[in-house]
Amino acid sequence: MQIIKTKIPDVIVFEPRVFADDRGYFFESFKSSVLAEAGIHDNFVQDNESKSSKGVLRGLHYQIGPMAMSKLVRVIQGAVIDVAVDIREGSPTYGQWHAEVLSGENKMQMYVPRGFAHGFLVLEDDTVFSYKCDNVYSKEHEGGIIYNDPTLNIDWGTDVTPLLSEKDLV
Repeated sequence: MQIIKTKIPDVIVFEPRVFADDRGYFFESFKSSVLAEAGIHDNFVQDNESKSSKGVLRGLHYQIGPMAMSKLVRVIQGAVIDVAVDIREGSPTYGQWHAEVLSGENKMQMYVPRGFAHGFLVLEDDTVFSYKCDNVYSKEHEGGIIYNDPTLNIDWGTDVTPLLSEKDLV
């Protein structure tokens, strides 16, 4: 698995080695020793999965305090633009974001550390998104940032107004 550093040192992309032939394909989707090589020693305790239609935007979400959460995310089917935003006050990359296209085809994964807001815009119908989390969900510690926050100026790659949940409208 190739480890790809981003402009935000703590956000890391992983590109697996895929073995494909006329039967299909095989790849390692998680290997703790590769994460350790990249400096990630999280104990992942929960896996989540969502299915979304094209145009859905989920996020930007985060958890604070003792319930802060890091995520290792990937797309099983379909495609998204995945975004991580540094919200760690005092960080040299505070307010910066990194976007990556993750798809069932490229099988790339992105590590979103604690102290980051995370969200994704769905590019294809029936997209299945997988989250490996190092903490459990806590409504009391949850926060969010509107996807089109003018100070962040995130390039979502489209001018189309996304489909949002009620909580993602504010």
